[in-house]
Amino acid sequence: EDVAAERRKQAVIEQVMVDQLSRAVISDPEQSTCADVYKEARGLLGLGTAPMRFRKRTLHDTKIRTKSGLTENMLSNKLRFDSRIVSRNGRDACRELIGFFFACDRSLTVYEFRQFGRNRTNALPFIQKGVYQHQRGQRKGKAYDLSDFYIGANLTFRSADHNLPESVKQNPVLTLRVISIDEAALDLLKASIEFRQECSKHAVDDSEVFKKIQGILRETLSKRGVRVITGLGKYFRQVDKNRSGFLSQAAFKEALKVFHLEMPEGDFESLWLILDDSKNDKVDYGEFTRAIFGEMNEYRKAFVRKAYMKLDFNKTGSVPMVDIRKCYCAKKHPLVLAG
Repeated sequence: EDVAAERRKQAVIEQVMVDQLSRAVISDPEQSTCADVYKEARGLLGLGTAPMRFRKRTLHDTKIRTKSGLTENMLSNKLRFDSRIVSRNGRDACRELIGFFFACDRSLTVYEFRQFGRNRTNALPFIQKGVYQHQRGQRKGKAYDLSDFYIGANLTFRSADHNLPESVKQNPVLTLRVISIDEAALDLLKASIEFRQECSKHAVDDSEVFKKIQGILRETLSKRGVRVITGLGKYFRQVDKNRSGFLSQAAFKEALKVFHLEMPEGDFESLWLILDDSKNDKVDYGEFTRAIFGEMNEYRKAFVRKAYMKLDFNKTGSVPMVDIRKCYCAKKHPLVLAG
């Protein structure tokens, strides 16, 4: 499995290099003169004038090298990372995404490795190469840099800006979770460029709030176990009549009261301020659940995803009980062995 995974990653790397180096400098949009760009943008070109891409360009108007013209040497300074979509949709959550951060221009791209039938595979762009900014959290609006890439980091993008599957576009913000990273390349890039580990005080404070709340509820959960988590999830789905995945502050307070998960009012307000960063008085109940209960680390989640992909062999996004019976064997379970 490890060898197969490494081959897939190598195939994606080759495809990325081909895609980025195949466009010639001569056809770069930057070759158009500033005057032509200005005229076309404002509709000032004459009726009989063809668009710039169809017109002849004389030699003295052509740049030998453009800003976006990339060389193989420039693209080689890259950081590879694996990621997954944070989603309740089983099919989207299991998409195999491999991303690259390029140190030369601080741009990134994410490719999806796809299997078509038994023998045909392909690497397709999921997030086109470009310089992107955080869409959520304390660093909202700031461009991604090397310090944003570590296992467990969230990368956020506006769904409307990309050609994504319809199931992903239902949420205005696409969140990708970094699940593994090329540590050797990361160390090399840190050594070669001036690296600043930007860990803001706000981000540390957010983490402390989550830990404090999880500590308060740990004793309650240890007594009542997983039934509270599954019961709370079922309750959220019943309350969410329009199936949007979002609930109001009052609905969350009522849910905690129903399940006897009391926490100080001040802590709840702090939690709400962190989660409701768009200030629309609604929060995704998946995020809320992860914040108050915590979540598995990415190493363990990788095994859960592997098991799920074995069960959901048709990639429908859900697994009927009949399919689970085909794959699951309880013969070695202690209770079965005991009769």
